Amino acid sequence: NAVVIETEKGQKVCVIQIAGLIARRIVTFVKQEDKMKPGQRFGLIRFGSRADVYLPRGVTPKVMVGQYMIGGESILANLDDIDAALPNGIEQ
Repeated sequence: NAVVIETEKGQKVCVIQIAGLIARRIVTFVKQEDKMKPGQRFGLIRFGSRADVYLPRGVTPKVMVGQYMIGGESILANLDDIDAALPNGIEQ
């Protein structure tokens, strides 16, 4: 399952939910064109499944590889940092 989240500024974040080999338990709560709020849960993964997050170019993650995170609470990145990170004329 892939979920692409587009902000009001047009920035896009992609989350890919990948099912584990044994249980294959992924649930996605949102549908195409649904409006979301910061921190809103949009799905659930269980039993060895994972979620890969792809941020816009120029955004620095605020978490480390392997760090324990809590859905709806942990801040992965600040998308406002992208404006300062990219020189003029470079597209996201």
